[in-house]
Order: sequence, then C-alpha cells, then structure tokens
Amino acid sequence: MKCRGCGAELSLTFLDLGVSPIANNLIDTKQLDERDLSFPLHAMTCEKCALVQLSKVIPKEILFPADYTYFSSYSSSWLEHSRIFAEKVTNLLELNENDLVVEIASNDGYLLQYFQNNRIQVLGIEPASGVANTAILKGIPTVIDYFGVSLAENLAKIKRPKLMIGNNVLAHVPNLHDFIRGCSILIDKEGVITFEFPHLLNLIRSNQFDTIYHEHYSYLSITALLPIFRKYGLNIIDIERLYTHGGSLRIYLANSTSSWTESELVPTIINEESKFDPRNPEVYQSISSGARKIKQDLQVKLVEFKESGKNISAYGAAAKGVTLLNYCGIGNDIIDYVVDLNPNKQGKYLPGSHIPIVDMNMLNSKPPDVLLILPWNLSIEIKSQLSNLIKSGVQTMRAIPNVEIF
Repeated sequence: MKCRGCGAELSLTFLDLGVSPIANNLIDTKQLDERDLSFPLHAMTCEKCALVQLSKVIPKEILFPADYTYFSSYSSSWLEHSRIFAEKVTNLLELNENDLVVEIASNDGYLLQYFQNNRIQVLGIEPASGVANTAILKGIPTVIDYFGVSLAENLAKIKRPKLMIGNNVLAHVPNLHDFIRGCSILIDKEGVITFEFPHLLNLIRSNQFDTIYHEHYSYLSITALLPIFRKYGLNIIDIERLYTHGGSLRIYLANSTSSWTESELVPTIINEESKFDPRNPEVYQSISSGARKIKQDLQVKLVEFKESGKNISAYGAAAKGVTLLNYCGIGNDIIDYVVDLNPNKQGKYLPGSHIPIVDMNMLNSKPPDVLLILPWNLSIEIKSQLSNLIKSGVQTMRAIPNVEIF
C-alpha cells in the first residue's frame, strides 16, 4: 500500500477498527440470511506527508452504486448551511447570470438550487445515478460521472466555471491527484474552487473514530493537502472553520497565476495540526485507547439498560452509526429499531447489525425508553425534532465524544 498523497510506502497504523461492512450498503429483507460484504477498516498514516488513509481501497462502483441512499436534502440544518454559503460566495465573487457554478458530488441538487434561484448557470457532477436523477427532475443539469482529468478536459471545451464546489467529496476520492489536477484544468483563470471536509484535527481531539468508514478513503489536513495543491498550481486563498460534521474546514483555492494571493492562515492551521500530528505515537495511541474506552462504556451502558427492562432504539441510519455499532458489537438483540427521515432507507436494515430502519411514526407507536443518537453532529437539529418525545421521559444518549445521556 502506497500513500495516495506522496507515493511513500505505508507502514504506520493510525487506527484499526477490524472488519466492517460498507456503511451505506443497506440490507434488504431477502439479504438478511446472506453474509454481509465486509472489508478491513484499517486507517494508516503516511510517515512522510502525514496523510491518514485506509489501507484497503474498495472499488468506487461498490461504494457508490446506482441506488446510493444518501440524499443531502433530508437534513434541514445542512440545507440552511448550504443556502448561507451560496449567498455568501455569490456576493464574494459577484456571480451573475453569465457565470457558471460547477459542483462535484452534487447529490440531489441540495446546493445548486440556491444558485439557480438567482439565475446563475449551474452544472452538477454526480456518479450515483439515483440521487443524480433526483436533481435532474428538479431541473438541475447534472452529469452522471466521476470527476477527474478526462471529464475536466471535456467540460473545459464548453465553458469554464467561475466557481467550483466540492463539499465533503475530497475524502471520497481514491485518486487525489487526478481529482485535484482536474479542478486546476477546469476552473477559470480567475475562478475560485471551494472544498469543505471534516478536519482530521477534530477527529483526533474529539474521539470521532466513527467517521472512519470505507467511503472515506482519506482523513484530511492542510499539512497533507498543501503539497498536492501546489503541485498543480493551486494556492489556498482563504480558510474558514465550520461546525459541520463535528468540525470542518472550508478552503478557497485559486490558480497561482491569478490575482488571488495565498492566505496568511495557512501556516497558522499547519502549526495547530503539528500539535496533533498523526505520526506521533502519543497521538495515534490516544485515538486507539479512546475508541476502546467508548466501545467498553457503550456496551456496559446499553446492556445495563436492557437488563433493567428498558427498550432501546436509535435515531439516524447514518454511516458513522454503522461504524460505531459494528466496532462495538451492538446488534438487533440490543437495539430494536433505528428511525430515519429518508424513505429510501426505510424498510431496510443496517449492515452488520441488521437493525431494521423504520419511519419516524414508530417513535409514537412503539416509543423507546432510551434513544441512541447516531449522527451526533446533528444533535441540536434532532433534539428539536424530538422535543415532545424527550418531554415524555425518553432518555437520549450519544457515544461521541464520550458515552453520555444528554
């Protein structure tokens, strides 16, 4: 296994979570008796460039099938986050109806709709045909394909965008060089590229080991990304800290030949990252011991609830929940069901644990005594949705950054 950032040989373990099923490959009833398709979930660190990455690269066709079930529009807080960003960057770049905005991994059109509402030209690029077709039905032009140099060269012949967006996609890219070089080819000379991604720094500081799953090939930092950006003539011109996904960065990139200059924040962030360097034994041993503690604490607490006669359910059939439950060995003998707003997930089962996914009405018809929140990054939004249930006495709990009733 070689580093997908710099090509160096990999030998340093960051965190080994054993064998786990593919998080978003939900199970149909007819598959319950079949063996779950599982792969090693072993994150490694490049000792040369500090990029954290999975040792096993699952083919993208397996990870992102046509019936991919993640739809961005089912989170109201994410929609609001996207609307605010669209308004901000539209004003920053003074976008108008003559400009083009391209989003890579555009999903169901959750973000591009806000640019389109202002009559700005948009184009989505989305490899999963199911969510892509949902966007197309909304009237959002979408190319169903994976992005890289080849597609970038073809699109550049038609029109170069003034803005390119890649929100929470960099971690999903198996070939970072092909992807980033493609961005540098397609973007307009004075255009801007924005990426949002969960910051490795927060994964380490807050025990967010459940954000490690097969779709996330890499776990990102400015330290690891900067050499790749510079190789393809891109400068980081600004950085924002975000609260999304447990703590993310939004970075703005532009061609080094443009009038934009590199941000003074770059060395500041790199200095912060150096204090939690994943190559440091104290750092990777800490994340490993933290994961083991959460596993033990969660098992003990849930068994304690179960033995006292309490019914336990979960909220949110999220990928991070699949990692958590499988690593902790928690299945449908402990958790009765998991509710989810997405109808494309309802009627299926979480891989590995085989916990049934049901609609929100189940919370009323068969209310639990304890509700485990799996997408802990949406805790505020979820607590608002469940306010009446909480008032009735249902206890809510989460496992990250530590096991607690809240």
